[in-house]
Amino acid sequence: MFNLYLIAYTPPPCDVGKDLSSVLINLVSIHPYPSPQSIPLANAFLKAYALKSAVSITLVDFFNGDDTATCAAKLAEPPPIAVGFSMYVWNRELSCEIAAELRRNHPAVILFSGGPEVTADPESVLNMGIFDFVIIGEGEVPFLSLCQSLETGGDYSSIPGVLLPGSAILPPPAPLANMDLIPSPYLTGVIDTHAYPGILWQLSRGCSFTCDFCFDSRGIHGVRHFSLERVEAELRHFAASGIRQIFVLDSTFNLNPKRAKQILRMIKKIAPNIHFHFEVRNEFIDREMAKLFAQIACSLQIGLQSADREVLRQVGRSFDKTDFTAKVGLLNESGAIFGFDLIYGLPGDTLDGFRVTMDYALSLYPNHLDIFPLAVLPGTRLASRGISLKLRWDNKPPYILEATDSFSPADMATASALAAACDIFYTRGKAVAWFNAVVAVLGLKPSAFLQKFSRWLLEERGCSKKESDFSDDDIWEIQQLFTRYLFSGKKVKRLHPLVLDLVNYHHHYASVLLSPLPEATVDYPTTDNLCATRFRLSPSARIVHFTYEIEELLDCGEPHIILMYENLAQSGSQAVIYLNDGSVCTESLAAPYISLLEQIRVGGDSISLSETGLTSDEVNEFIDFALQEGIIMKI
Repeated sequence: MFNLYLIAYTPPPCDVGKDLSSVLINLVSIHPYPSPQSIPLANAFLKAYALKSAVSITLVDFFNGDDTATCAAKLAEPPPIAVGFSMYVWNRELSCEIAAELRRNHPAVILFSGGPEVTADPESVLNMGIFDFVIIGEGEVPFLSLCQSLETGGDYSSIPGVLLPGSAILPPPAPLANMDLIPSPYLTGVIDTHAYPGILWQLSRGCSFTCDFCFDSRGIHGVRHFSLERVEAELRHFAASGIRQIFVLDSTFNLNPKRAKQILRMIKKIAPNIHFHFEVRNEFIDREMAKLFAQIACSLQIGLQSADREVLRQVGRSFDKTDFTAKVGLLNESGAIFGFDLIYGLPGDTLDGFRVTMDYALSLYPNHLDIFPLAVLPGTRLASRGISLKLRWDNKPPYILEATDSFSPADMATASALAAACDIFYTRGKAVAWFNAVVAVLGLKPSAFLQKFSRWLLEERGCSKKESDFSDDDIWEIQQLFTRYLFSGKKVKRLHPLVLDLVNYHHHYASVLLSPLPEATVDYPTTDNLCATRFRLSPSARIVHFTYEIEELLDCGEPHIILMYENLAQSGSQAVIYLNDGSVCTESLAAPYISLLEQIRVGGDSISLSETGLTSDEVNEFIDFALQEGIIMKI
């Protein structure tokens, strides 16, 4: 959960005892990059639990890529007694570089580390010769003991969970059974919710599953929960603070279906305007739970990993395809938003098998796919069995698989390109609503479609790209160009205008959905001469032109390209897409009203009736409607 680094130093007992304000510990969190998930929650739990001590604890945030010397200088001013690093697979290298810089320039500072990376492999961390000790397992109890030891100048080497260089590697101490003994970092003010764009929320710790590639359940089996009373108190605090999104850290939020449903009802009542992200297992989903997920703003992440039962069996997982499909069907039926995690390079898997998994996953209409190469993490059962399974992987973080007997280095590269293509075209391209229909009419499987896209992108752009290289508008343009390329043949060219309407509509739909909320109140003009009143288009509104009548396209429901082409006319349409009360609305409008909105979008001192062909009464009526709907606002 955290990493702490100390440099060998024992302050004189009398000095520390007389001036506790001199006992300063800096706890360092190094995040992958700035994001709503860049919250120092692990270190905040340490500080909250140690509030009963007199030690001054400061939480410090850095990011991968930050300058080592600058980070070290910041940590040394004012001079601390100790500096601790919360170490994960993504920040081990920079953590060690900063700690080494501190040791060179400030040898009296104690350096220590903890967290998943340390708990998984404490010996290799200690053998680097940088840290005075490490903390393994959950850190609240040993960290409090450390603070109390530093207050008195005592010996911290005998604290359970603290390991020094050369000491025997012992199992971590038993974690706290009563989770509520750990004060809330949010309710105590350790974390200022106004200082971060998002929040990490931990409702439980532990995991009841034993996946070989995961470290979550190693050594400690089972789940411990924070009480529902605490959950409710934190939720009310988040709602009052105006938090916009919350990432729930539980390995399996819905492991206890009854408790999960209670929390979902609580969210609906207390925090309906906050968007939540949950990790869930499909086997615990029922119709009631699916509906509850659909009734709040949330997205679900489901760890499919592979659709091959035998591949999953080799890493300690089971898979019932019929049940999985049915449970995901409940989510689709309810309208809940969900995505899948996939892993390529699992023992026994092949490139063709990974393609089959992709095809199956995409056939279920996930909102997104997160696809990763296998990482052989230290301390996991997979790492201990890796040699016998003939896995070859990088022994440095992030421990990525290089090859297996059935998944060659070339296969890994191809799978990586497929994953990038899916990230760009499907996930970032918000293609869920139309992707399968387009793939089907082309007679392709999803993985073959994405393979063609990967090759086309390489030819068009001249080099491999990842989704972070593109803006949303870039990807929208790429989707238009690639579909035009695919539909250039004689048999399918006639279908492209319809496909393009679907691509364009869902791009604008997603843009509107993610746009700022419109102002809640309607500012009505104080004059009857609305043509002389200045308006502006709402930040959420988009004016879009289509080849087909867009409302007829939407009325078709799940798209079937051939049937739609045979039954719909290319009559053309114009629409405004906008947010109203949190929902995306689409209003098909006659050309004069679109002309009126275009004038408002461009701006000007007055509305020209001659350009619209509308009477003043028609303008007044439409403006009243547009104000009510939140399409326009008075300047």
